[in-house]
Amino acid sequence: MISFDDKLQPLLGKKTADALETGLGLTTVGDLLRHYPRRYDERGKLTDIRSLEIDEHVTVQAEVRKCQKRQMKARRGQMTEAVITDGTSELHLVFFGKPAFVAEQELLPGTRALFAGKVGRYRQNLQLVHPAFEVLSAEQDGSSFLQAFLPVYPASQHINTWNIANCVKQLLEIWDGVPEDPLPADFREEQGLIGLEDALRSIHRPDSWAQISVAQLRLKWDEALAVQLALAQRRKASTARPAPSCAPRSGGILDAFDARLPFTLTAGQVEVGAQIAADLESVVPMNRLLQGEVGSGKTMVALRAMLQAVDAGRQSAMLAPTEVLAAQHARSLSEMLGDLAQAGQLGGAEDATRVTLLTGSMNTAQRRQALLDIVTGEAGIVVGTHAIIQEKVEFHSLGLVVVDEQHRFGVEQRAALSARGERENPHVLVMTATPIPRTVAMTVYGDLEVSALRELPGGRSPIKTSVVPVREKPAWLDRAFARVREEVAKGHQAYFVCPRIGDEEPAKSDDEDKRPALSVIDVATMLAQGPLRGLRIEILHGRMPPEEKDAVMRAFAANEVHVLVATTVIEVGVNVPNATVMAIMDADRFGVSQLHQLRGRVGRGSAPGLCLLVTEMPEMTATMERLRAVESTLDGFELAQLDLELRREGDILGAAQSGRRSGLKMLSLLRDEDIIADARTAAQQVVDADPDLAEHPGLAGMVATLLTEERAEYLEKT
Repeated sequence: MISFDDKLQPLLGKKTADALETGLGLTTVGDLLRHYPRRYDERGKLTDIRSLEIDEHVTVQAEVRKCQKRQMKARRGQMTEAVITDGTSELHLVFFGKPAFVAEQELLPGTRALFAGKVGRYRQNLQLVHPAFEVLSAEQDGSSFLQAFLPVYPASQHINTWNIANCVKQLLEIWDGVPEDPLPADFREEQGLIGLEDALRSIHRPDSWAQISVAQLRLKWDEALAVQLALAQRRKASTARPAPSCAPRSGGILDAFDARLPFTLTAGQVEVGAQIAADLESVVPMNRLLQGEVGSGKTMVALRAMLQAVDAGRQSAMLAPTEVLAAQHARSLSEMLGDLAQAGQLGGAEDATRVTLLTGSMNTAQRRQALLDIVTGEAGIVVGTHAIIQEKVEFHSLGLVVVDEQHRFGVEQRAALSARGERENPHVLVMTATPIPRTVAMTVYGDLEVSALRELPGGRSPIKTSVVPVREKPAWLDRAFARVREEVAKGHQAYFVCPRIGDEEPAKSDDEDKRPALSVIDVATMLAQGPLRGLRIEILHGRMPPEEKDAVMRAFAANEVHVLVATTVIEVGVNVPNATVMAIMDADRFGVSQLHQLRGRVGRGSAPGLCLLVTEMPEMTATMERLRAVESTLDGFELAQLDLELRREGDILGAAQSGRRSGLKMLSLLRDEDIIADARTAAQQVVDADPDLAEHPGLAGMVATLLTEERAEYLEKT
């Protein structure tokens, strides 16, 4: 009997099994059957060539317009060039060596075929070099291509979609099916779901769009329920150990701080602050995600929460992703508190505490003093990087952990920090300036309560964003440099952001026309010798020594530097109100949310901000459409939804956070919000009655199969 756990090699042969494992990581029957088609092409319906992205591995159904062989000029031998079309756009193909002769013989004008390869550009034309192809002809008796629907699978350079389709077809003919469906019959009936075996057969060999839809619904439910069961178990387990109750104290440091505020908190800050205050007072550990626009005042909310913990005789720890940001947080918190952060010092307030910075680059004396302040409880607020969670760091009484920009931390680091108490779990507040769509919040952050700050505090200046299309309008780049000079002449400062540092080997590209990404070192040199000659220019990147990075940031904050040329190390937390203009070089190489984060570094003072998105990408491409979207709106929540639409959804559940492959293959975080919400409710009901799923072995097996041990560990530690 052939089961999900059987290896593919005895069934498909060593060569094919090796290709599936090397190219796609598929080793078992279950792996292959759950490697679902990415889409379905109807026989004869051609692919929209204009929608193809550079560097994307694609499968295209198209018609050959012309094909000819010619002698190569630069070297000996012949090459075959072909042009294929979808009726409106063209894609160029090139073959060398033996494949050139095969292509000339088979790719006759008028022939329709599937072509697979990596999209590049040559002399402004989209191109596939040495694409694999499969002619769609009626003579292929018994081929999977005779069916009305052509399943297009996620493929790789090691194995093409039509080879995968034939492997699946071969496997389904000998597969014995599912001995017992993991979903109980009454549950399937209640949700209107078909059996697992029918769903798997239909998803690979469908006869109609309706059959595809019904199969997809069942398989989406499997994934949604598996994820939500794991998260429901995590929520249940998080209450096993109590948290310290940090009740508000009248007349304490928080009241003193609030009385000194020179501004009024926004309605959102007041509302979220009340939610967090209630969480801190409870003995049930707080696990809350605070998301908010760049500059929405998350740090203020976090500081007030930390002061509530201090009033209750507990310590707070704030974890930042970089030493630059940790040092800045420590300075910022100390400045906001004033004499309330000067406990034990001359001039310190009566209810003062101490803000202590702890990073890995401190010298021995600094580190010894910081550790002493932490273990004795003198430091009510501890700020640092992952150095905080090392075993040598002992807290006197840790009550609250604030994690800034949590997606930049490994899950193991966050888990170690939140479990520092021996008998108690500290409360945890996670902050992110990247707005998160609701479906992502219910999956990636499904064990966290979510709060959002959408209102910007008064005094924040507007940010104007403009795309600088260098290819079409090269003079605009000169104008961009002139704008920077104008801002500096007014006493303001500027950022230039580049995709790479410049002291490393640039990534190689298959596209001969695609130059390496601009680097910090090269751009800084170009600016200093050319358009910004005479201005004080410094560089900042992640591989600089910590003390050097801190010195540069201090100089920039003090307006001793006119222009800072940096990598994305400035993406979060860097606060220099006098910086009014940012030029993001090769902006097409950054994601939508990342661009939004970066531009939030300007316009933080009374003067308006300007963000220039410099790109060589042509108009009417999907990449340029992304940049135009960033140009058109400052609403981070709207851009987050757009980012979700543009990203490969398989990357959403943990891949970016943990570096591991996603368990979501069918479920769409963009389109399946209702399924995710219903699965969350159903999972909570099951786990409330059966926390270990002992009475639901099928569901327990489904969780283990779909999430894998690594995925379950990731969710457990998030």
